[in-house]
Amino acid sequence: MLRLNQIDKNKYDNFVKTHKTKSHFLQSLSWGEFAKAEKNLTPYYLGLETDEGKIVGAALILEKKLPLNYSYFYSPRGFVVEYNNKEILKEMTEKTIEFIKRKKAIFLKIDPDIIKCSTNYKNEVKTNPKYDEIFQSLKALGFKHQGYTKNFETMQPRYTFRIDLNQTMEEIENHFSKTTKQRIAKSKKLETEVVIGTSKDIHEFYHLMMLTENRKDFISHNEEYYKTLYEIFNGNENTKATLFLGKIHFQKTIKALEKNLKDVNNQISILPIDNLSKSAKAKLNELTKQKENILKDIEKYKECKKKYGQNITLSAHMIIEYGNKAWVLYAGNHNDLSETYVNYNTYLEHIKYCKEKGIEIYDQFGTIGDLSEDNPRLGLHEFKKKFGGDYIEFIGEWDYIVNKPMYFIFTKLVPIYRKIVRKKSKRELENEISKSDEK
Repeated sequence: MLRLNQIDKNKYDNFVKTHKTKSHFLQSLSWGEFAKAEKNLTPYYLGLETDEGKIVGAALILEKKLPLNYSYFYSPRGFVVEYNNKEILKEMTEKTIEFIKRKKAIFLKIDPDIIKCSTNYKNEVKTNPKYDEIFQSLKALGFKHQGYTKNFETMQPRYTFRIDLNQTMEEIENHFSKTTKQRIAKSKKLETEVVIGTSKDIHEFYHLMMLTENRKDFISHNEEYYKTLYEIFNGNENTKATLFLGKIHFQKTIKALEKNLKDVNNQISILPIDNLSKSAKAKLNELTKQKENILKDIEKYKECKKKYGQNITLSAHMIIEYGNKAWVLYAGNHNDLSETYVNYNTYLEHIKYCKEKGIEIYDQFGTIGDLSEDNPRLGLHEFKKKFGGDYIEFIGEWDYIVNKPMYFIFTKLVPIYRKIVRKKSKRELENEISKSDEK
């Protein structure tokens, strides 16, 4: 007989961390504690146990309190079970629903990272042979599929890119696009560097996140959010948050450019002065252009040194590690000096870092399924695609409805009401501005 209980947090976390197929940082103890601290959610760490106390399934369930003492529940990336084991999945579902019903639940949402299909860098598509069976099992258990969304409408991204780090580093880099290889080479030629930051660098990381979000016309989190995330994930031995900072040291870059200039001048000096052949003239023109560009770059970086000081951080990424996986959770970049391609070099360095640590799966955490040219997120997709990972499509969101009338109100009427309120507030603000201008 199987029982579902709230279990010891460490026992829970060790089970999830070592699960072969469903280990995910969004099911970790750290994420539960973070959701409690920053999102005002109540975490429950549930274990499906045998009479002997062996865990055969687990789930982090997050409760969101609503008016009138109602709640809805969310299990990010779904139950930690083998989804093709119908008996375990059935027990986990039924007993979880019993648990949330006692807490006046409206519904439970899950979004398992069950792969529907994947496309590799050669555009070869691989489908999950168990997918249809798992889909029908969830449907038979009473879950309602929320559709195959194409963008970021869901709680977690339905698409992502993943790199298999069981490959050699040479194989991984060979799958990079030609442009990516060239940009990394240019960044290295400019003597940019990537270092691992500490908690003291959160402010700098936040600054770059703000710049990035301003460019994209949205603001997501405040600085305290990132501080809390970093502290909680580094306060648990099972999880880790690492900051990677991509920097340029101007004097170092200037010296590298001066060395390049010297090499170009040497090449020019060995060309014959008189009676240049057609090929020699072409070579001279090419070298002359190179010299002009290098001189311009030297002057530019000298001005940057005056403006910014000895160095500047141009790229900052936060990587989350849990179990056999790592996720690029956040990435921020400076508005200036994008032509140094420090962002590309930063990606390469944390891929190497994860590979060296024995991480098996490197997840770029989110892209789109709508690849139409007018999609504003297409640039993000194309950037991530350049690193040669497998393009993954997940199964999507599922809701288990406990209270149908309240579910209708919560999912249909409340969003309409909020939209009306936002429009009304906008009109009132516009009228207020208009009256102010008339005075």
